[in-house]
Amino acid sequence: MKKIEIGIDAVSYPMPCSLVGANVEGKPNYLTVAWFSMVNIKPPYIAASLGKAHYTNPGIKENGAFSINIPSKEMAAVMDYCGIVSGKKYDKSRLFRTFYGKLGTAPMIEECPYCLECKLVQTIELPADEIFIGEIAAAYSDERYLTKGVPDLGKMDPIVLSMPDRTYWSIGTNFAGAWEIGKKLLEK
Repeated sequence: MKKIEIGIDAVSYPMPCSLVGANVEGKPNYLTVAWFSMVNIKPPYIAASLGKAHYTNPGIKENGAFSINIPSKEMAAVMDYCGIVSGKKYDKSRLFRTFYGKLGTAPMIEECPYCLECKLVQTIELPADEIFIGEIAAAYSDERYLTKGVPDLGKMDPIVLSMPDRTYWSIGTNFAGAWEIGKKLLEK
């Protein structure tokens, strides 16, 4: 098949959804963010890209900490709400039970299957966004979302965003082992 150019406004790749947490003006605030990724393995760093106008950004800078909370599919409505309204006008923390980990300054959501507590190590300024890079200080999950002590995506049932058509998707099933399935192509 011949590929056709479809334009950059339709860039589509699966983006996992999160709720980024930060204390802002002395209270927890949560913002829906799908632009985040691991960016270093040792020490473990994660980066989240937030538009410069977001209410959450000053809180991340002031406290030097933030959290990445991975919601389950059953949390889609509250997750979407946290991306629609601003913490300037609405107390989004009222929707969740907030807890704090060892840093004490990165609010996390008890209802989320997986939470990462991050210490801010660098902020990168882009034309429209700020990328916050944090060292993961700790990871938290309920035992029910683990298999053999490891987070299980099937149990967590996270949400994935498809940006061009503005839809949320669930992940599906495990179909192969990473760093395994390709071994069958190795020459013997």
